[in-house]
Formats: sequence, C-alpha cells, structure tokens
Amino acid sequence: MIVKQSEEQLLESDLKVWCQWTDLKVPKNFTLTNKPLATMTAAERNEIQIYVPQYMGGTKALAHIQDFANVKIVQLLMAGYDDALEYMRTGVTLCNATGVHNDSTAELALALTLASLRGIPDFVRNQAVATWGHKKYPSLSDKTIGIVGYGSIGKSLAHLLSVFPVNILKFARTPKEGVLGIEDLDNYLSNLDVIILLVPLSPETKKLIDSKRLASLKDGALLVNVARGGVVDSEALVTELATGRIFAALDVTDPEPLPADHPLWGLKNCLISPHVGGDSGAFEKRGRRLIEEQLQRFHDEEELINIIDWVNLQK
Repeated sequence: MIVKQSEEQLLESDLKVWCQWTDLKVPKNFTLTNKPLATMTAAERNEIQIYVPQYMGGTKALAHIQDFANVKIVQLLMAGYDDALEYMRTGVTLCNATGVHNDSTAELALALTLASLRGIPDFVRNQAVATWGHKKYPSLSDKTIGIVGYGSIGKSLAHLLSVFPVNILKFARTPKEGVLGIEDLDNYLSNLDVIILLVPLSPETKKLIDSKRLASLKDGALLVNVARGGVVDSEALVTELATGRIFAALDVTDPEPLPADHPLWGLKNCLISPHVGGDSGAFEKRGRRLIEEQLQRFHDEEELINIIDWVNLQK
C-alpha cells in the first residue's frame, strides 16, 4: 500500500518529475526521471509530484496518474484532455498543451483540405498502377469554409487560409464580433463548401456532426476532422459517404486506431491520416519549452498556464 506523504516531507526532498525528456533545463531542486513506470517501486511512484504522460501514450500512459499518490500536477503534451478526465482526483491540477500544436494541426487541416479537393489520393492510386488519369478537380479558390472551433488552432488555420481567395466563417462556443456561435451552425451548413472541425470533445460536442447535419451539407461538400473522432457520428458518416454525395478527410476517427475492417477504409471519397495533426517535427522543441516554463512557474509559485477546469467539466 502506498502511504501518502505529508506536505512537510515532500518539501524537504527534491521535487520529482516524470517526463519523457530528462535533459530539460529545470530549477535546481527538481529531479527528472523517465524510468519505465512498470518498473518503478511503490516508494519511487510515491515521490512523483509532477507527471507528464508520454506523448501519444494513450490511455495506458494516462492511467498511471492514479498510481502516483502525491502527484500535484498532470501536464499533458497534447491539446486534447478528455481522455484524462476519468483519472483526475481532488487536489490535482490538470494542464494541457494549448499552443504547442497550433501550427502543425493547422498545417495538416490545410493539407487534408487541399489534398482531398485536388484529387491527390486519386493521383497516388493511379501512380501505383502507372495510370495517367487526367481529370478536373475542385479548387480551394472561391470556396466558403467553416472553421468549427475557433480557438488557438482555428486562428492559426484562418491565418494560413487568408492567403487564398476564400470566404471563412468562424464558429466558437462563445460568439463575438466576427465569430458565430456553434449553435448557429445549422443556419450555415448548406452554404459551406468545406467544414473543418477543431472543437474539443465534450458532452456538448459529442456527435456534433450527426446524420441530420451531414444530410444538410451541400452536394460535393468536404468534411475535415482534425478535432476528435467522437465529434462526428461515425455510423452516420459512413452512410452519407457511401452515397458518394460528400467527401471527408479525417485525421481522427471513432474508434481509434481505426480497425482494419472498418468501412471508412474502403470509401474512395474518404482520406484518412493516422492522428498525426500535432505529431510533427515542430512538436518536440515546443513541447520541451512548455514543460520547462511550467516547472519554472511552479518553482516560482506563479500561476501555471493552460489549466483545465476539470472539476466543472465533470459536473
């Protein structure tokens, strides 16, 4: 049994941090470890006060939160935090990585949009069989694009799209000047040529794009999901795509990883990437910088950044 240490005992020793990187610049009394969690003793687990789950470690990495009796802070290396909520407990601060993946995810959203519209998947298939299949494809130019989830990533995406001659409609949970409310989405769906999803997964956004909304999309519309798979009703999406009426480009799916026998794989009007939106060459430098800043803030008794109000989220 792990016995929880007192605050006095914890403060007398070095502050222990589990992180995949052990060469970070950290305050003098901070000790980093990336010892395999399965090999740590109960005493070693009891010393961990800040836990940075392995990036892309999935629920297996997140489940270790409950192994650390004295953990004070859980710092995620991803923007999404929904999978971590079930492991949180009173007294633990949860922070995500807002800002770290903005540009990479925005890049992929744009890449998926352009690839799908301009027929890149068809070109790849044709190249594999040495076929010169000339065909006219849609252009991004003059399209009306809906960014659903106009947060930090949405702003980065809008910046990238601003060099194209397109009309951008922005939707967010909290409407403001120039930004519509997500509740207004139904009034505009039929006008969108491209709809790009960037919202976090929550009870309010689960299956946000359902059969009714899919049916409201115009013929030839493109749905791009770089948010979370659960934001779209997968069964409804398969049904709608099977008609050939609309297109989809998905970096995230539900379930995930997508099983080999899932019907989405066989639909030629569906482009799939394996959840690589934030996992680019830009990630490590930015991720390391975030952890170093958070540890310094904790040392200096300053407020941490990117704190998630997980208690209210679970109400």
